[in-house]
Amino acid sequence: MPEFGQLENNVLPVAPMKLIIMESAAELGAKINRYLSDVRHAENYMSFIDPVFKDYVQVDYRLPFTLDRFASGEGKATMDASVRGRDLYILTDVMNHSVTYEMRGITNYKSPDDHYTDLKRVIAALNGKAKRITVIMPFLYEGRQHKRSDRESLDCAVMLKELTDMGVDNFITFDAHDPRVLNAAPLGGFDNFLASYQFLKALLYGYSDLVVDKEHLTVISPDEGALDRAVYFADVLGADTGMFYKRRDYTRIEGGKNPIVAHEYLGESVRDKDVIVIDDMISSGASILDTARQLKGMEAKRVFLCATFGLFTDGLDLFDKAFAAGDFDRIITTNFTYQDPALRERNWFLEADMSKFLAMIIDFINHDASITGVMTPTEKIHEFVRKYNAGADARDVIPDR
Repeated sequence: MPEFGQLENNVLPVAPMKLIIMESAAELGAKINRYLSDVRHAENYMSFIDPVFKDYVQVDYRLPFTLDRFASGEGKATMDASVRGRDLYILTDVMNHSVTYEMRGITNYKSPDDHYTDLKRVIAALNGKAKRITVIMPFLYEGRQHKRSDRESLDCAVMLKELTDMGVDNFITFDAHDPRVLNAAPLGGFDNFLASYQFLKALLYGYSDLVVDKEHLTVISPDEGALDRAVYFADVLGADTGMFYKRRDYTRIEGGKNPIVAHEYLGESVRDKDVIVIDDMISSGASILDTARQLKGMEAKRVFLCATFGLFTDGLDLFDKAFAAGDFDRIITTNFTYQDPALRERNWFLEADMSKFLAMIIDFINHDASITGVMTPTEKIHEFVRKYNAGADARDVIPDR
């Protein structure tokens, strides 16, 4: 059996692989490209002159293309190289608010709608010539608009059906707000991954004194919707678990939703324990900071806030004040969405780098290899925790991937 993250030697690629990196994901895409190139240059295949391995080893897997925007605001995509017979992976970050375009002499910042439209333009420009198309959208476009509770749009479901109808074969996302939205396109491939492994790595790399067991560590869900991921994370770590219940005022709506009145805690005491609060995203941050504040009030030893997507929609001042007040100890988010340079300068922030993990997923899918162990590496995490608790250094037992 190969090691975690390694392919079987006899697994052949489906077709020559190419990456289409949207401008919104340029930094993450560059890291993925570099890792794929390094791995494939290091692999010892018997013969790269075999037609099966045509274009297998390259310095740059990125496919050149152009996105033009006219003064009227209209746009178009043009592929600058052939895509015929290629296994294509299109990476986009629909939450990148730093990308601009000019319209009528005015600078505009691209919204999620703009990024999604650009993605469709690129897919349309492929003209059905690719062997296979996989869209990698870590933050699911309109993922929170996944179910209908009144006369309202189902944007996420519409998006999935639309992309499937355009010829997209596979769809990859991370920590979907509700993965059941895949039922909107039941005949298309849909994979939803979690960042549990990378959160564990970031925590244990940064805190060598963290004791991972039920007596010293509790994993908390900040609301009922995040309970599944908290229970899984607690289970693989062998830690205790608990949750907060959001009590809402259903008589009024603010900002498109019913405002939260209070957070009620359900679980065992967290006194003198380290606590990990795990969620899919940090938006404004008010809710998760209130959770952290209450945990500190319950005499938790340290509070670590882990979220797959750090959006920080209302800026960083709120977090600076909460950190200065001792409400939390660290925030860990992935690099799947755009990070303001000021965020990386904060001493309360840790990044869970997902580039190697995503590159590994692309490599596996290009070979049509099973990704079951990649999606839920439960046994490996158990093994890493056992060795860590036995006294091994985290950097020796948890691979950097």
